[in-house]
Amino acid sequence: MNKEYILVSVAWPYANADIHQGNVTGSYLPADIYARYHRLRGNHVLMVSGSDGHGTPVTVKAEEL
Repeated sequence: MNKEYILVSVAWPYANADIHQGNVTGSYLPADIYARYHRLRGNHVLMVSGSDGHGTPVTVKAEEL
């Protein structure tokens, strides 16, 4: 069996609000399960994430303050 190279990219929540349960169940958990599944199958997995600290929701929140 050939091992695959899998890239999993995870979106971070916007910085305009507090982290809540929806962040975990909406982006972190599904990506983590997917990555773990492929690791258990012997595939090479790279799981990366980023942030959006300068998006529209952040600007709107800053203007409200």
